[in-house]
Parts: sequence; C-alpha cells; structure tokens
Amino acid sequence: MEDKRTSLLYRIIRWFVWLFSPKFRRVGDGKLPDEPCVIVGNHSQMYGPIAGELYMPGRHEIWCAGEMMHRKEVADYAFTDFWSFKPKWTHWFFRIVSRLITPLSVCVFNNAHTIPVYHDTRLISTYRESITKLQAGSSIVIFPEKNERYNNILYAFQDKFVDLARFYYKKTGTALAFVPLYVCPKRAEMHFGEAIRFDPAAPIAQERARICAYLADAITDIACSLPEHTVVPYRNIRKRDYPKNTPVEVYTDEKACG
Repeated sequence: MEDKRTSLLYRIIRWFVWLFSPKFRRVGDGKLPDEPCVIVGNHSQMYGPIAGELYMPGRHEIWCAGEMMHRKEVADYAFTDFWSFKPKWTHWFFRIVSRLITPLSVCVFNNAHTIPVYHDTRLISTYRESITKLQAGSSIVIFPEKNERYNNILYAFQDKFVDLARFYYKKTGTALAFVPLYVCPKRAEMHFGEAIRFDPAAPIAQERARICAYLADAITDIACSLPEHTVVPYRNIRKRDYPKNTPVEVYTDEKACG
C-alpha cells in the first residue's frame, strides 16, 4: 500500500505503536475478493484500528470517529467513549488523560489512512469520500460496534455503514462485498471470513439487518472456533471482567459461543 505524505511525529508514533503492540498475523486473507470491499471487524478497543492500519493487506482506508480528528472535540469524545465505564472514582484522572492525548489524537488520526465518520448531516461526506476511495481501488475498514451487548464476543453493530453499499451501487452499478474480520490480540491474529454481498434489489432496512447479522455471527463463529482465549471487548472495562471465547457465563442470547 502506498503511504500518503505524513508528519515526522506521526511516523515516530507509528513506529512506537508497532514496537509495543502485537505483531498481528493474517489468517484467511485469501478470502478477500479481488476488488475493493468493506471489511468489518470487532473493535477490540485500540487493537482493531491498530491491526487495520499496520497489518491490513492492500490499499485501505479506516473509518474513524471524526471527533478524534478535531482538537476541540477530542477530550469529551475520548472520555465518553473510552473511559466513562471505568469506576467513578477514577474519572478525574481519565478526564486529564483525555485532554493530554488531544494533540496526539489529532496528529495520528489526520495522518493515518482514515476517513472521518460523523453522526450528523456531515455523514454524507463520509459516504462520498469512501466511494471515491473505493473507486480508486482502496477497501474500507469499519469497526462498527456500539455500547449494546450482542454476545460474549461482540457488542452490537451500528448499521448505517451498510448504506455505503447502496450509494456505491447507485454510483457504479457494482454490488459491494462485506468481509467479516475477527481481531484477536491475545493470539496476535486477525482472521478473515467469507464475504457477503449487498443486494441492491432488497429494501435497505432489510439489507442492514441481513448484512449486520451475518457479519456479527460470522465473527462470533470465527472466535468460537479458535482455542480458548481472552477476548478483548469493545468497552474499556476491567481486565478481570474480559470474557472468554467459551461460554463461561450463562447467556440468554442464542448467538453466544456454544
């Protein structure tokens, strides 16, 4: 993948991240289609984006929270999204941390291979930039989990990313493929699954539900097929509360492991 022009500070940070983070091994990347696609994975806190930036094959762009790219918005967003679930007595500390990381966040997310994602009217710019990148040959990498438990592997997906396929089809006449990805930091592996393709003839609400359900279940199946390991969850919770990829708790959700 061709690297875009980046700042020296970003290159230094990237090197340190590479040095101290897991060296992810790709498994099943031969399942990726020979065309630009959308790769959808578990966030695994910071590890999903790190794996996507450093180890994803081919040309790619990663959807990133737009707030992390704007100096005035980083601190509030970072605290709410990363650390608000920590014990309340620690919140004062993490609010300070949220402010301290602001300049680093702005540097990293504006220099990495990212596309800003918004949850207001600016979302249309996310779709437009993504379509431009897809037409230029880059795949789009998305980690769409939200704060709603799905099973012991995943949190539920925000589903509007599927709309990218609708806009792309209108622009190009090509039905996008979506590929499931399980990021497993404890095994230093990223596992790719079989793709599912957008159906332009179906109602978009139906496609959102169908594609999200397939991807979430495929990622869960990949995780559950591996030897027992600790799953790094979407939420930044206490490490002692991290789940396993085996049914160590009683789940009412039939989509849980086991």
